[in-house]
Amino acid sequence: MEKILVALSGGVDSAVAALRLKEQGYDVSGAYIRTWMNEEMPFADCPAQQDIEDSRAVAKHLGIDYEIVNLVNEYSERVVNYLVKGYKNGITPNPDIMCNREMKFGIFQDYALNNGFDAIATGHYVRKLINTDDTHDLLSGRDSNKDQTYFLAMVCQEQIRQALFPVGELTKPEVRECAIAHELPNATKKDSQGICFLGDMNINNFLQHYIEDKPGDIVHAEDGRKLGRHRGLHRYTMGQRRGIGVPSNTDNEFYVVTGFNMERNELLVAFDKPESPGLFTSEVDVYGLSFVNKALTSECRIEARPRYRDGSQKITYTPTEEGCAKVVFDTPQRALAAGQILALYDGEKLLGGGFYK
Repeated sequence: MEKILVALSGGVDSAVAALRLKEQGYDVSGAYIRTWMNEEMPFADCPAQQDIEDSRAVAKHLGIDYEIVNLVNEYSERVVNYLVKGYKNGITPNPDIMCNREMKFGIFQDYALNNGFDAIATGHYVRKLINTDDTHDLLSGRDSNKDQTYFLAMVCQEQIRQALFPVGELTKPEVRECAIAHELPNATKKDSQGICFLGDMNINNFLQHYIEDKPGDIVHAEDGRKLGRHRGLHRYTMGQRRGIGVPSNTDNEFYVVTGFNMERNELLVAFDKPESPGLFTSEVDVYGLSFVNKALTSECRIEARPRYRDGSQKITYTPTEEGCAKVVFDTPQRALAAGQILALYDGEKLLGGGFYK
């Protein structure tokens, strides 16, 4: 009987994942991954204590072993530092994707395998396909509204080989129904929102404890006019419209962020329209490419998702140098932020992903 360690987050998805595995005859245990300590950073509204109580209650209800795996130091090193460093350097990081690659399918998976488990399981809405050559692929979850393959774009073959995704074939309503039918204690708990360790806290309120404000000019991207002052470039991201501090004009046209001049500490803005320089692009370079299965080594026509909630876009993919590629979109894309992730697909199959340069 295979031993599976389920990452119990306190939410309903991972709870049903554990339930389904137990029903399928696996030897199931649960673990809560502790990544943040409110006592050390009281300014973050971390819901960890409630999540611990909920995950422990689920394990007790299912009659499975339960433990808390303390990865606070590792999370700070690999995710929080990555987040802060990214904003300091003028890019927009994606901590959720990094958390999956470095923590859940990295350190936590290693912990499980080193302690006698055969694999880990999570509540991600993705499906795993085992091919005839014994390689593994990731497919979009059956619930298109909840599909989470985007967040696994940077994991590799060995990581998914020893991972299970028990709710990938279900829709969210079916997960809720299953939880209610089996009287799971968190059956009606709302889904978590925002960055996992911040809870409801605004990202800028968090970053101000790590990055000192460096005010500079807000500059019109087309003619170089100074339109105002910003508090610090780390407080803004591409395409941002609210909170810039520059009012609309008499024609009710709104300014949006279209770029950053790091050398001059200038925030570049323009009106929110297709012809504004820097706002829309058809071509982008990506780096740090990671592939779920086989690498793309020649020019090809595939699909991509520029952001989590974006629809699939047709692209021409051309490898340039090792770990890098040029991507040309059939349809121009709005406000692609350096440091964010482009996820690559062949239909419903996740191929991998890379960072926008």
